[in-house]
Amino acid sequence: MASLISLVLLLLLTLSSAESKTFWGDVAALKDFKNSVDAKSMSPGSCLSSWDFSVDPCDNIFSDTFTCGFRCDSVVTGSGRVTELSLDQAGYSGSLSSVSFNLPYLQTLDLSGNYFSGPLPDSLSNLTRLTRLTVSGNSFSGSIPDSVGSMTVLEELVLDSNRLYGSIPASFNGLSSLKRLEIQLNNISGEFPDLSSLKNLYYLDASDNRISGRIPSFLPESIVQISMRNNLFQGTIPESFKLLNSLEVIDLSHNKLSGSIPSFIFTHQSLQQLTLSFNGFTSLESPYYSPLGLPSELISVDLSNNQILGALPLFMGLSPKLSALSLENNKFFGMIPTQYVWKTVSPGSEFAGFQRLLLGGNFLFGVVPGPLMALKPGSANVQLAGNCFSWCPATLFFCQGQEQRSPKECRKFSRVVP
Repeated sequence: MASLISLVLLLLLTLSSAESKTFWGDVAALKDFKNSVDAKSMSPGSCLSSWDFSVDPCDNIFSDTFTCGFRCDSVVTGSGRVTELSLDQAGYSGSLSSVSFNLPYLQTLDLSGNYFSGPLPDSLSNLTRLTRLTVSGNSFSGSIPDSVGSMTVLEELVLDSNRLYGSIPASFNGLSSLKRLEIQLNNISGEFPDLSSLKNLYYLDASDNRISGRIPSFLPESIVQISMRNNLFQGTIPESFKLLNSLEVIDLSHNKLSGSIPSFIFTHQSLQQLTLSFNGFTSLESPYYSPLGLPSELISVDLSNNQILGALPLFMGLSPKLSALSLENNKFFGMIPTQYVWKTVSPGSEFAGFQRLLLGGNFLFGVVPGPLMALKPGSANVQLAGNCFSWCPATLFFCQGQEQRSPKECRKFSRVVP
């Protein structure tokens, strides 16, 4: 009798599975996820408010009962599997720490722009086929789970704009397929780990945290953009950056970097944008250059708000593609080089002109060169205020915003200039 009952139950389960388009385990996982979200945050018209499990999810997707929030694919004969869970930004809240995430075919998980809180669940590592994980703009807290490092096919990891703290897990070395890593706008601390094993990583943003130590010297050669502004990094730019043949953007502003800016960074084979403002650099090394120009791909350089002492670097005026140069609020002295003047007013066909030349807040002296005096507002963004020029009235647009330094301050500074 017991065997007969078991046979009937098995038959009913088989028939139920044949009629259901969605694999039963995925239905259970979707229910589990919805039950973890605060019901009060499911506003009318939102994706989750429409989920009605009295009907089959995959068979009713984009209908009145399952309007949005996930995608199904027929990856297994006879049943649909959930391959994407992408919520609308409807203000969902609640903790997901107990969600099992038993969705083995999920490739994309996007929960961005909501109010989820609590720790990131360790169960994320159950998503062995996940290639994109995005939880930006929530209120997740706690440390990043070590288990995330086991997601070997993950290509995008976007954790920015949360309340995460602690250090970056060393297990991130296991993210062998990772291309994009965004952990900015959190409270992450500690030193940056060695990520040289991530051979596909091209975009790294760790800005607006409390990461300390030195700029990581071991980064993959595939890296294109490094953004680590507003942290607690010390030291200077690693010599190993020479080997990053695809690097186009560096933003290390608002840190505690010091010493000298190495010359190789100005002739890097691929670098286009260099931002080192708001640090403690005191000098820069001049690269070798000829009167015909400088081998450089740089388009924008911002070294403002440091403590750099010396004459304005001539090679900047010979950088063929450089169109934006910010050197304001340093300790540059001397006169404006002729190269800067002609690159601003008449660059020629082979050189990009300065569309932005910001030299205010230094100790430049002498007279403002005549060709610059002829500039009209809107022709170029030039700023010369707050220097030691003999004549730079506020009626000229490039002398506005800050008074020229007093003769006493300029004389005092001239006595300490080597």
